[in-house]
Formats: sequence, C-alpha cells, structure tokens
Amino acid sequence: MPRTRILTAVLALAAGLLAGAPPALAAEPVEREVSIAADTYTWKNARIDGGGFVPGIVFNRKERNLAYARTDIGGAYRWQQSTKTWTPLLDHVGWDDWGHTGVVSLASDPVDPDKVYAAVGTYTNDWDPGNGAVLRSANRGATWQKTDLPFKLGGNMPGRGMGERLAVDPHRNSVLYLGAPSGKGLWRSTDSGATWSQVANFPNVGNYAQDPSDTSGYASDNQGIVWVTFDESTGTAGSATKTVYVGVADKENAVYRSTDAGATWQRLAGQPTGYLAHKGVLDTANGHLYIAYSDKGGPYDGGKGRLWRYTTATGTWTDISPVAEADTYYGFSGLTVDRQKPGTLMATAYSSWWPDTQIFRSTDSGATWTKAWDYTSYPNRENRYTMDVSSSPWLTWGANPSPPEQTPKLGWMTEALEIDPFDSDRMMYGTGATIYGTENLTAWDSGRTFAIRPMVQGLEETAVLDLASPPSGAPLLSALGDIGGFRHTDLTKVPPMMYTSPNFTSTTSLDYAESDPNTVVRVGNLDSGPHIAFSTDNGANWFAGTDPSGVSGGGTVAAAADGSRFVWSPQGAGVHHTTGFGSSWRASTGIPEGAIVESDRVDPKTFYGFKSGKFYVSTDGGATFTASPAAGLPSGDSVRFKALPGGRGDIWLAGGASDGAYGLWHSTDGGATFTKLSNVEQADTIGFGKAAAGASYQTLYTSAEIGGVRGIFRSTDKGATWTRINDDAHQWGWTGAAITGDPRVYGRVYVATNGRGVIYGDTSDTGGGGGGTDPTPTPTGGCAVTYRITNQWAGGFQADVQLSNTGSTAWNGWSLSWTFPGGQTVSQMWNAEHGQSGPSVTAKNVGWNGSVAPGSSVGFGFTGNWSGTNIKPAAFKLGDRACTVN
Repeated sequence: MPRTRILTAVLALAAGLLAGAPPALAAEPVEREVSIAADTYTWKNARIDGGGFVPGIVFNRKERNLAYARTDIGGAYRWQQSTKTWTPLLDHVGWDDWGHTGVVSLASDPVDPDKVYAAVGTYTNDWDPGNGAVLRSANRGATWQKTDLPFKLGGNMPGRGMGERLAVDPHRNSVLYLGAPSGKGLWRSTDSGATWSQVANFPNVGNYAQDPSDTSGYASDNQGIVWVTFDESTGTAGSATKTVYVGVADKENAVYRSTDAGATWQRLAGQPTGYLAHKGVLDTANGHLYIAYSDKGGPYDGGKGRLWRYTTATGTWTDISPVAEADTYYGFSGLTVDRQKPGTLMATAYSSWWPDTQIFRSTDSGATWTKAWDYTSYPNRENRYTMDVSSSPWLTWGANPSPPEQTPKLGWMTEALEIDPFDSDRMMYGTGATIYGTENLTAWDSGRTFAIRPMVQGLEETAVLDLASPPSGAPLLSALGDIGGFRHTDLTKVPPMMYTSPNFTSTTSLDYAESDPNTVVRVGNLDSGPHIAFSTDNGANWFAGTDPSGVSGGGTVAAAADGSRFVWSPQGAGVHHTTGFGSSWRASTGIPEGAIVESDRVDPKTFYGFKSGKFYVSTDGGATFTASPAAGLPSGDSVRFKALPGGRGDIWLAGGASDGAYGLWHSTDGGATFTKLSNVEQADTIGFGKAAAGASYQTLYTSAEIGGVRGIFRSTDKGATWTRINDDAHQWGWTGAAITGDPRVYGRVYVATNGRGVIYGDTSDTGGGGGGTDPTPTPTGGCAVTYRITNQWAGGFQADVQLSNTGSTAWNGWSLSWTFPGGQTVSQMWNAEHGQSGPSVTAKNVGWNGSVAPGSSVGFGFTGNWSGTNIKPAAFKLGDRACTVN
C-alpha cells in the first residue's frame, strides 16, 4: 500500500526543525535540578509483526541460515533460525541521524559471514537534512562502524526496491561497490567499507526520474545506479573478481560490464531498451545473467515488464518473459535463482495490485513457466499454494472481496524474492506489509500445493502517529500509518485485526473519554469514505461518523472528559464540534484551521487548541475558542500538548525548533499562562503514567534533550528532576510523534517510532509504583459484568469481559468465576490469569490491575474454542458474591 505515512511524518519533522523564531518568554523559567542518571529498562515491541514494506532480503552464500532483511524506514534485521524470528540491528541510530533508519541496500560478506554492510539514508531531497552513510559490522550487526558519504541515499525514495546497490567482491572481500542516486555515480571501497571513492571512469550515472516535474525533489530525483552483480566464475580467492555487471536507471542504457575488475566499463551490447533493469541475478553454473525489467522504478508503479536472459559466454540475449508483453499490466522486479538447482528461477509481477501479485517459476532457465495462481474460468482461480496467516490474522484486512480477488492476498510490492541458497524448499519474499515464506517450495514442481505463511515475527515496521493508554480496558490503543492502528489487549500477542468499520489507511489521531474509557474516537485518511469513527466498547468495535463539508484528511480529534461531545480539527476544513457521535457538526469560532486540539481531562466542556505559537481555550464544549494571552510558546506547529488526567486546567506542552523557542512548558491555569522548564533544552512529546509510590503527581514521560543528552526521560516529581530511561543501544531514530505512560503500571512507557513500531519499556525499579496486589483477593461490595463475544469463527471465538466495582469500597485484587453452558474452553487469556476445570472458569487479576476503585472497571479478554453452540454464560461470581450481568 502507498506509504503516505512516511511523507506525513517527515514533513512534520521538517517543520519542527526549520520553522520558528524566538519570541519573548511568557514567564521566567523555573530553576530545577537536572538529573539524568539512568534507570535500567527492558524494551520490547507491542507485537504487530510487520506492517511495512520490505524491499530487500539477503541470504549469505557461505553460511546456512544467515539471512538479513532491509526496510525502507525501519532499519535492518538478522534472521534467528532457532526461534524463526528477526532481530533488529539498527536500534542504536539516534535522533540526529534519524535518516539512517532507512536502508537502501544491504550486503552480507560471502567470504567472512561475520561481516555485514548497510547503505543507509532515507531521503535524497531536503526532507532528510543529513547525508547517507555505509555502516559496517564485523559481528553480524551487533555493533557497527560508520563511514559518512558526501551525498544522500534514499531508503524511502522511489526505486528503493531495485538492487542490491551494495555488493561485496566474492573473491576479494575488501572490495565493495555502491551504486549512488542523484547523479553521484558508482563508488568503490578497497578497505572493507572504511573509505570510499567514486569510480571516475564509470560512464553512466543514470537519468530516470519518476516525475521530473516534482518540485519537492522526491519524485524528480535521478534513481541512479541500482544494482551490482559479480560473476564469481571470473576470479580466484584473494584477487578481485574480473567481471562485474552494473544496472543503471536508464531505459536505453541499462546494463554495463567490466571484465578487468572495474578498470574499464562498456555498455552491454545488444541489450533490450525501453525498460529499467530492476534486478540482475547471475546463475554462474549455467552462465546466465537474468534481468527483470519494468517500465517504471517502483515500488508502486509499473505497467509493462519483461524478463531477459543474457548468456555470458556468447553474448546472446533471449526474451524469456512468462507472458506476452501485451498481456502485462505490471513490471517484473523480484528475481531469484536456486543455487542448489541451476536453471531454476523465480520472478514476481511486483506491481500487479489487482487482483493479486503474481509469482512465476521456471525449472528450465526460463524456457517455460508456471504461475502461483491462474484462472480456471474467470473470475474463479486456482492457487498452487495455501496461505496460513493465523500468526498475523490482520493480514486479511477484515476484507471479504469478490473473485478473482482473495484475502489474504499473495502480496503487493513484491520486489524482494529469495530462494535459500542452501535449501531449495525455503523461499522468502517481501511485500508492502510483511515477509511471507514457505518451507516446501519444491512441491510446486510436482503439482502439489506449497504452504505460505508469515515469516516476520520480530520485524516491526509501523510508523506510529498517536498513542493512548486508557485507565481501564485495553492497555494500549495505537494510531498507525498505512494499517490504521490496533487495540492491544496483550502486548506480547499480535492483535486479531486492525481497526475496521471504517478501515483508515492511516489513523492520524485518537482519544478516549477520561471518565468513560469505553468511549473512543479516531480520525484518519481514507481515499473514499468518512474520516472519523467512534467506539463505545473501548475500541473493540467501531462505527463511522459523518464528515463536515470539505474534509480531506484526519487531522486531530479530542473527546470530552465524559464522552458527551467531541472537537475535531480535520484537514481541509476548520475546527468543528459536536454533541453525541458526530452526526451533526458545527463550525467552531475563534480558532484557526489546522489547529491541534485536545480536551481537558476533568471538565467535559473545556477544550484546548494550538496553532502557530498561540494557545486557544474553549469552555463551551468547543463552540467558541479564545486565544490565550500566553506568549513565548513555539512559533511553529511542531508541538504536542496534553492535559493531565484528574487535573482540571493542568496542561503540559512540548515542542519547538532549534532556531526558536524549544522545550517543555507547564500551565496550571487552563492555558492562561505557561512556565518553561529550565532544565529541558528540547522536548517533542509529553505523556503521563502511574505515579511513583509516595508521589502525589503522575509520572511524566518525554522524548527530549536534557542535560545535553537526547533520549527518553521520566520524571516522578513534576519535572524537577529527570531520569533517562533508554540507552544508546535503544534510540530508534526519530521518536517525536507520541509518548504515553501506562496509568495502571508504574514505569511502563509507550514510545512512538517512525518505522520501528510501538516500543514499550518496563522499569527494574521495583520500589517505584508497586502495582502488586494481595495474592488472596477479598473484594467486597457489588459488582457488574459485561460479557461480549467480539469475534467468532468455525470452532473458535474471542470475547471481552468488563468487571465493574459497583460498591463503595476499593478492591485490592479480584477473582471472577463463571460456568460455560456449551462446553467452551479458554485457550488464551490476557490481562488476567485463568484456570479451568470442566466448564468452570476462574479469571484472576494480574499484578498491575488488581486495584479497582468504586465506580471503576477492569477489563480482560480471551480466545476460546466451541462446538455446537457458543452460548454466553448466564451468571458470574466475584469470590462468593453474584454479580449483575449487563
């Protein structure tokens, strides 16, 4: 799917870096002690598994099971065969070098498997202010050394699926080549990547740009040198390989060759013209160079394509395309050969979006082909494969398409395709959302079906735009680019589905009602349809609202503290307000279009806004706003602010730019005045979590620079002192979109990244906030239970349970029991510990959610099995007390 999320995030970042001039401060900064002693944190991903484009997969040719994957914005990964998971390798990339999370190419040393190289940089235009670099590692990516380049690289630019642009000489591994974009040519290193120089005699720097008229520089950049392939049959160990092929983004002059180890270069005679050479893969056993061609650079576009075979001994070109040119509506890009079975090769129709991508396979060097699927009688199709996405069930997108489209899809943007060089049965390929793979590929050749499943666990590649952690219900709600967002009831498990009804391409903002966390609102982008949705069950199920006239994008949204009304600042229209669930919107006055909006977390009629250095306040439910007299706030719009839960008029504001006001501000009078914290040099996010033991104020979290150090910081004393809670190995590039603590777990923080998903951290500080409960719960007073089946399929189902304290005394631990009337069994439960004996089930609190105040609720969920009928339980008991059933 188009990754518009990245452009949005980068434009916001660019605005934050470049805009603003310093106005006078509203108040003198309060002197505070600076403390940046580090706490020990454990960092993990809230599991989504994938979520973004994987343009490259690289297997090492010398060592079995050593493989790497590169992403366009989310770093690089190494395959762990023992667990069949991916390990992130570039989490050390920091704030100032955020662009180095984009990986345009990756090379695994074919002589020394411990060595691996990555060419990094996200954009070649001014969206990324830094140049590219080549990272080199001698321990498989555990640690890296960096060589900065005198030009930019484009891991998220058009053409990023072509390649690999970085290659290691298989005979003299101190020699590497790198193909550069932007007319910078071909580069070479002779000292294992430590230094680089341009190959001065290489004759062609490329000339193809996706859209030469694009004034942003994104689509108008010359895609340059796109791949380098060595012919290992032309060298001996210790001497540079003689024959090297290079692919260039030039439709008339796409392939060049050197036969003297790069001393001279010639255009390959007789080559096809009119297409771009996306990949060049050499089968040295048969002396064939295979080339996948497309009329466009990808990864989204491409309407025509061809496959050609070049016989290296004779110079003969043969068109081996599996279909006639007139029958293509896509380009070819994914290309691989079976190193165990010379003559076997595969290719992908990477830009076939509808009804599906296509994968082609030949066992006779391209003379004949078979397809992964074909029509029986249109629109019906027969697949040579089966797909099991139970480990990532959201890959169905909740869709129910009409034939010939199917769900889950075989993929799209399938530019990475690799057969394991040691195992003909294993193949992996990247898509716009995941990595798929099979371990019985050769069943294809005998007419049996081969099994495809996600091979992506550990690789997290979502761009996070907003986060929320309600005081009850699911611990985490996320707003994501491209795949909308998720309701995590268990951080260690992949949620069953992204938000649907509607399914936004990107969710830009979400909020919940502070005193009624079951009421949730989200807004986002959608090509056709509403841009706002509501939930009354904590985000488990959704229904669409209606848009005011002119809305073109999600913008930001705020829910009243009691859920009675909403304020929305969408793209394309001014700020609007409504009572109820958005069936009728009215324009707000006194606040400019494009303002960021938030709600007071106590007063349901108070809302706040910010735009271009001005803070705005509404006390009539968002109908009218008044500009605050507060001055000295950041003049640009790279600002995030939040009101403190439980604190009327208590507001924290973070943001700014390096050439103007930048930092963290606090207001205790509803935004009338703000005080800048003197001990915070720069801050970009602000969030709140459970207070530390003995503290009277909630814990603060921010992505900031404090004491000259960039990092993720925590304060348990209202910002008087700060503790850095991440370390240099855990930085994740840019973390400026959102942050929130967990109101139920002291020390837990959720961090938004731009390509590494939702990161959450837990502290080793056992004395901070406790959260433990009496192991023998003895709750008193009344209780009520809501039991809802949220999803059901053949033999299985998912349910959410909400337990409410309707008494007058707080619970310090709870244990809920019921009996299934239809013989159902619980297979997995989250946010509670469970036991089952026959039809009787007991669910008991986990350590952090045992405390339930009067009038509050706690939620948990589970998946289960059923047969016959799936009847809901009729009665529930809290200890020995019967609960009201809603």
